[in-house]
This record gives sequence, structure tokens and C-alpha cells, in this order.
Amino acid sequence: MKLYLKAISIVFLFLFLTQSAIAQVTFYNLNTIQKIEINFSQPNWDYELDTAKAGAEEYIAAVSVTINGMQYDSAGVKYKGNSSYDATYKKNPIHIALDEFKNQSYQGLTDIKLGNGYADPSLIREVLSYQILGHYMDCPRSNFAQLYINGVYQGLYSNDESISKSFCTEHFYSSKNTFIKCNPVITPSPTTKSNLKYKASSDSSVYFNYYDIKSNSGWNDLVALCDSVTNHAGNISSVLDMDRVIWMLAFNNVVVNLDSYTGVFAQNYYLYKDHTQHYNPIIWDLNMSLGGFPFVGGGATGTGSLTVANMQQLSPAIHATDQYWPLINAVMSNATYKRMYIAHMRTILSEMFANNTYQTMALQLQTLIDTAVVSDTNNFFSYTQFQNGMTSNYPVGSYTVPGISNLMMARVAYLQSTAEFTAMPPAIIVLPLANPSPVFDSSVFISAMVTNTNPNAVYLGYRYKKSEHFERVLMYDDGVHGDGASGDNIYGASIVLNSLDVQYYIYAENSSAGIFSPERAEHEFYSITPSIAQAQNNAIVINEFLANNANNITNESGKHKDWIEIYNKTNTALGLQNIYLSDDSLNFSKWNFPAEAFISAHGYLLAWADDKNETLLDYHTNFNLSNLGEPIILSDSSGTLLDSVQYSIQVADQGFARCPDGAGVFQATAILTPQAVNICSALGISQPEKSTDDILIYPNPASDKIIILSNGIKQIQIFNTMGQVVYEKQFSSIINATIDLSSFNQGIYFVRVNHVTVKKLIVSKANSF
Repeated sequence: MKLYLKAISIVFLFLFLTQSAIAQVTFYNLNTIQKIEINFSQPNWDYELDTAKAGAEEYIAAVSVTINGMQYDSAGVKYKGNSSYDATYKKNPIHIALDEFKNQSYQGLTDIKLGNGYADPSLIREVLSYQILGHYMDCPRSNFAQLYINGVYQGLYSNDESISKSFCTEHFYSSKNTFIKCNPVITPSPTTKSNLKYKASSDSSVYFNYYDIKSNSGWNDLVALCDSVTNHAGNISSVLDMDRVIWMLAFNNVVVNLDSYTGVFAQNYYLYKDHTQHYNPIIWDLNMSLGGFPFVGGGATGTGSLTVANMQQLSPAIHATDQYWPLINAVMSNATYKRMYIAHMRTILSEMFANNTYQTMALQLQTLIDTAVVSDTNNFFSYTQFQNGMTSNYPVGSYTVPGISNLMMARVAYLQSTAEFTAMPPAIIVLPLANPSPVFDSSVFISAMVTNTNPNAVYLGYRYKKSEHFERVLMYDDGVHGDGASGDNIYGASIVLNSLDVQYYIYAENSSAGIFSPERAEHEFYSITPSIAQAQNNAIVINEFLANNANNITNESGKHKDWIEIYNKTNTALGLQNIYLSDDSLNFSKWNFPAEAFISAHGYLLAWADDKNETLLDYHTNFNLSNLGEPIILSDSSGTLLDSVQYSIQVADQGFARCPDGAGVFQATAILTPQAVNICSALGISQPEKSTDDILIYPNPASDKIIILSNGIKQIQIFNTMGQVVYEKQFSSIINATIDLSSFNQGIYFVRVNHVTVKKLIVSKANSF
């Protein structure tokens, strides 16, 4: 019996270790080939997939999909693609939706997109191109998969990460904003482009055939964006992340990726509008990059089909003045953007192609897949053509696909001979900080030695967190900006360290060329990590929480999730690196705030208790709050309890808040104020004054306006009874402020002055007409 139990234990241990090993290898690991098995109940599955593709492109239900040994039943499968799909092909591109009929995922992934290697003798174009692109901008991950259907090997496929709302959350820290797929819905042609050209109409319906909105709304946003790109290019940086745009165009040109915005159809990219209100481009569908698609386009009707020699010498200025590529127009008509574009092209060329790094990458990929290619009888090319795909050109339909190294070796030589590339850019040497150990909220000078530059064209780009947009300011060589002596080629600029992860880069240009430091900026950057006092006992408390969120605020993905608010009782900003949150009295250290987390003096910090364990715009813990009741525990790294609250069964959208902030007892309330002062007056609790300033508001009640009198008014906020900020304004220390109430509805409001003093305001419209 003991031997039997021991054998059973060994089996279970083997299964556990096997599953653990599978889990440790990510689905997009470049060094492994994934195994995907689809099992259909119907023997005519290919006919059904073709029929669905010709119709509404609905999913066909598979009995099961098995990924690296893990089986999922009732998944959706359909064919995808345009030029790469044909009903006569034995090997078509495939889209698997694990969650189409059932809530399930593999390593958190629900969509699997497999490319069939059409028009690519080397079979590595897509994976290699994404591998290169990932060094310069956010893009999908890609590797290889072997596909089996009903036990029969279908062949080797590229396995590309889906650009989904989950992708947006991971890279742009939210997913509920406008999300646009830029591909013509109708059959593409030279005049049906997804090129962001304004259609001389604000009617969004005229855009329906050119774009696909993936968010709940966004057509009006798209029309406004097209208007900005086409008609207001001088202000384009306020609506588009121009660095990502320039990287996209630079990449497309260097690698001759013409099934893209740069090519005839201006397609195969997405746009996501982040919380800074900037659209971020995302390149998609690289199976025909590196010269696999020769149609560059030109004018209203031209296709611009290129020979291999044409592709080798594709001009960096292609479409610079062609009205059908307004995004390229906007970049090439702006002298600084154009120099940045050439700088990014130069970086890609020198880092990946001039030194033959791409050939090393390609050899590794072809070696990895060699055996899988040998046994792939459905491949579009022979095994010999695969072996020679780097060096030999092959016909595909009416055109010729170049060998990858044939294309790029000649392209390197051509680009390096152009006037744009022979122009000498400035040289930048970033200097160490004068204070190597800066502290939080202090000012520092960032300096660099810059030569061969226009003295009025050295810029510092900086931001305080990765989810923010870079701000760019001039650096000076005048002797008063931490730059040494005036005219010594050392440039400086000052910033305040209002973050524990300050990120920056430097850009400089002369009349001919520009350069970034680091050269992969803004995708890569330098960082400063200032020191900060760490939170200790009696400094921070749990201030408010909601454990049954049905209709309250939503997280970055638009989901109603539980949340916990922490309040800093002190006059000093405090770091939270040694602070933990938990819902388990036996495990205080369940979730640790990240190293860069801090809370401002008398400030509020919100953590989503949604089992995500990640940092987006806010922090997300690795646990949920039970609506049946449990403890919430705040502790430090030594295990010292800093604060806790035990709650019972929760009513939907009713939370608990301390009144007053940081000191009072918890009170049940439906008037929640996450990351803002708790409105104790709404609970019938007197709110003690936290300031010695005398605040006078009159008239009160009021109908059309109020006057606020106090000594040193610096900020005024007005909240409604739901805790929402309906008015907010900063002042430079005034003694009276007049506020227009004409847009306010009748009701009770709460006025907060200088972050601390709260007064009730009654707005009465009884005598209004």
C-alpha cells in the first residue's frame, strides 16, 4: 500500500513539475516553438472555415484547443488575413479565440493569431521584424508555433500577440479609451487608405469603410484626429505621441515595410488614446516587411510597384509632399521632426543592419525552426528556398520578393550615402548629477556636453512616471543653469524631483541633423531615483475603502473593482517601499507597494484590490476584498501593524470612510471620495477645521455666484454629494475669489480651501428663470 501511494505521489509530482515547467515558458518565448492542436468534430472543417470567412467571418466552434499540453474545450476558430488567405490554400492564417464561447485563457491570453508564411521564403520575416521593432517602440511579441488539426500536422506558423485591450493596458496603462484599427474595411485600393486624411466632412459615417473602432465609442474622436493631422499639423503634438509616430515611420522606411502606413494602402497599424489624450501608434502585421510587399503607392491612383533595386534605394523622403500621406507630410514639413526621423532611422540602421546584427538574429531563428520546416508539406516554398531565403530573390505572383540580406546590405550602403545620413549630427555626453544622492522634491540640474549643435536647440525631455507624456524644455549654456561657464559647450536645465523614478533624455540638433541620448529615446531613457523618508508607525492610515463596487469609480480598464485609500497624516511626503497591504491576518506581507510608490504630505493614495498585482496608472494588489467581510491590514516590512479595519457583509456601493481624514472612526457611507477629502458633513459629523485661517463664504445659500474670503487662498475645490470634484482652481495666494455658480445644479456642495478646510455650500435656484 505504501509503495502504491509512493508511486501515485511520484506521478502527481511529475504532473505538477510538468505543468510548472509549461507555465514558466511564456507563450511568446523566442527560443521555443509552441505546439497548438485544434480538434474539430466536423470532418469538413476547412470548408466551414472558408464559408465563414466568405460570410460574416464568424467563429467555428472547435471541440478543443490544446496549447503546449493544456486543453481548452469549446474555443472559437476562424481564418483571417487578406492577401495571405485563399480558399485554395492548404495552410491559411488562423485566429483562435479561447473565450469566444467560454471564459478561459492560456497564460492570461485569449486570442491566438497564427500567420502562414505567405510570400516569405525565409519564413522568419514577421518574427524577425517584431524582434527588431521591439527595441524602439511598443509592439506585439512574436515567435513560432506548429499547428495540428484533428491530429494532422498543418505546418509551421508565426505566432503573433494580439493587439487587444489587454495589450493597451500593459503598454499604455488603460484600455477604456478610444481604440482604432487602421485597416480599410472594404477591399483596399490606392484610394481607400487608412491614412488619417480628413474627408472634408464631420460626418463620421464617411470614415466607416476605412477604420474599425475597437472601443465602445470613438468615431467623433477619429474625425477630430483626422482634422488635426490634415488641417492643423502645426499642433499635431497635442494629439499624437509624435516620438512613437516618428519611430513607426522610420522603421517602415528602413526595413521597407510597405504593407503599412508608408505603403500604398496606409494600413496595418492601430491607434490608442491614452489618459494624457495622446494617440499612440502600434504597428501590426509584419509578415510582408523587409521587401515582401513592393507597392509603395503615389498620388490618388498609383500603386508604385517597386523592383528589388527600387526597394534597396527607397528614399527616406518617400511621400513627403503627397497629400494622401498626411502623417508623413506633418513629419517631413517640420524641420525638427524630420531631423528626429532621420536620427531614428540612423539608429535602427546602425544598431541592427550596418553591423549585421539582424543576420545573427535571422540565423538563430532559422536554426530553431529548421526541423519544423522540413516536415511542413503545406509550406508555400521548398525547403531549399527556405535555406536560401536570406540571400536569394524569389518570384511571388507578379513581383519578386528579395532575399533579406540581399535587400538590406544594399539598403545600408544606399542610406549611408544619402545627404540625410552623411550630415554630421551633434555629439552628446550626459554628465553625472552634481549631487549624486538627490532627495525627493529637491531641484536638480541635468547637464550634458553637447558639441556641433545649434545653441538654441538642445532639449531635455522628462517625465515623472512611465505612464505620462514626456515634457521637453530648452537647456542652456549661459552659466546659470548648472552648466558650468557660459559658452563652454555644457548645457543644463533644472527640474524638481517630484517622483521616485524621474525619467529623462536629451535631444540636440544643428541645421543638418539631430541626435538623441540615449539614441533609443523616447522608448529608452535615463532615470533618477531620489531618496525619501519612509512611512513609519502613526504616519499613514487606511482612510477609506469600498469592498462591493457595483457602480462606483472604475479602474484603468473600465472595471468596477474594490479599492483601498491610504492617507498621509504628516507634513512630509513618504515612501511606501516598506509598506504592505493584506486581507489575511495570518499573512501581513501579502502585497508590497512598489519601490517607486510614495504618498504626498496630507495626500491620498488609491490601491485597487483587484487581484492584478501590477502598476498601471494606479497600484493594483494581488488580492480582492470579500463583500462578506474580512480584515484590511496595513503593516511595514518588520511586521509592525500600522493600521487595520475589520468589516462585515457589505452593501453594494456603500463604503467606509474615516471622519475626519486620518483620525476619525470609520463610518458607512455611499458618498465616497477616493483620493480626496472625506465629506464628513454629509454623514452628519462635524468636520474640525484643519487650518487657523478664517474662511468666509457668502452669500450662502447662493444662486449665481459666491465670494470666498481668506488669507492666502492657493487652491479651491468644490465637491458634490457624490464626492465628485465639480470645480477646481489654483491661485497665487489671494485673499478673495469669486466663483460662478451658473452651471451648478441646485443642491448641497462642499468647498475645500487649500486642501484642508471644508465648508458646506447650499446652491439654491428657487429664484432663477
